[in-house]
Amino acid sequence: MLASKKMFRTLFIFALIASSICAGETLDSQVKAKIAGFHGRVSLYAKNLETGADYSLNAAEPVRTASTIKLAIMAECFFERAEGKLNFDQRLELTNAGKVTGSGVLNEFSSGDEFPIRDLIHVMIVVSDNTATNMILNRITGEAVNARMARLGLTETRVMRNILGAGKQPTGITSEGRKPENAKWGTGRSSPREMVTLLEMLYRGELADKASSSEMLAIMKRQQLHSGIGRDLPNLTIASKSGALDHLRSDVGIIYTPKGDVAMAITVDDIPEVFYSDDNPGSLLISSLSEILLNGLTAK
Repeated sequence: MLASKKMFRTLFIFALIASSICAGETLDSQVKAKIAGFHGRVSLYAKNLETGADYSLNAAEPVRTASTIKLAIMAECFFERAEGKLNFDQRLELTNAGKVTGSGVLNEFSSGDEFPIRDLIHVMIVVSDNTATNMILNRITGEAVNARMARLGLTETRVMRNILGAGKQPTGITSEGRKPENAKWGTGRSSPREMVTLLEMLYRGELADKASSSEMLAIMKRQQLHSGIGRDLPNLTIASKSGALDHLRSDVGIIYTPKGDVAMAITVDDIPEVFYSDDNPGSLLISSLSEILLNGLTAK
């Protein structure tokens, strides 16, 4: 009964937005109407990976990544495994000095515990664990991630440093992060277009190899944080990674539908209030925009 109600709600949302399109509203007008009056800066890009239909708004604009940079970090891990440089069974030691605040669970584990790199990758993505992210970066380095992104043709996607814990000095600062003009990006920088390019490479089996790409998507499909993309679409499969800072919400992901699988990246920055909740206005806007983009790019 509950599943039927959820399915009805999903179909109702699709029908409601589709009816708006039929009534003469373009995708562009719907997106701009949704963000009109919102106190914040919106950048986004979305693409139907089967039809090629796309939509952009400030898509090439560099943005702070927050935790969405963890996709690039995960990709480098899988490349290094494929190249024989990284053993996912290698265990890394958790230390009190290495623990950082923010999202994740490893802060609750004892210093001295050891975790295989495979598990650290999983919690880095599935629950956005910051401590696990830094443990991985300490092993592979942010420089390696940046070099990989450059080889992939992604010029904006860069790690600047390890994730900063409360009251701690920054560590793992990369050559990009040492540039004064890059201090404003925090942990990382990318653009909505480049994030969708990375997602499309995953989708087409082009990151490391086809099996590795499939494995990464499987991890992303286990994502536990769904306050943005697809929050009101519980019956659709979604592979995603979100990010949050005091005044920013970001989400990138692929929504799988019978009318085409849609990759999207949405960043909302300069949100006036600091509000850590699933109902943060930036998260709610991303949710609404994801539905508009999904329907607009799958309409036939």
